[in-house]
Amino acid sequence: MHWYGLCCVLPTERIIDRRSDRDAHGMANGLVERSKSGAVKFGNQGRRDMKKIQAVIKPFKLEEVKYALNEIGVKGMTVTEVRGFGRQRGHREVYRGAEYQIDFVPKIKLDVVVSESMADQVIDVITKSAYTGKVGDGKIFVWPVESVTRIRTGESGESAI
Repeated sequence: MHWYGLCCVLPTERIIDRRSDRDAHGMANGLVERSKSGAVKFGNQGRRDMKKIQAVIKPFKLEEVKYALNEIGVKGMTVTEVRGFGRQRGHREVYRGAEYQIDFVPKIKLDVVVSESMADQVIDVITKSAYTGKVGDGKIFVWPVESVTRIRTGESGESAI
């Protein structure tokens, strides 16, 4: 361990500010980690253990996807009716003899937050149950989740999912 002013460098390459619970860069959790390549990580970056999976699917596939997710133990989800387009660039419809270009196609956006260990299984289930083989089946996006807090009880982390 080497002392530099008010900070010390530990063998694990963490810098801790002795004056407060903040690190040398002002981060609240008090830790700065350096990788062997020299990159600096602040706070809990790189140690996330939850994922947010967002799927944009065809509306008529919602019940099938919901049932399949419930079967593997997904406890909750948020569903939003959205409109958009991708490669298909909308479609044409005929109404009372007139043809209309529909630029934004109705879709369902499904948000699920799960543990990292369950993420691949959830992606696989959504992919299989939302599949039609036609243009516009949708997309799945995955983001790391830093924290989750249940408002009613104050629980945080995976127990709040």
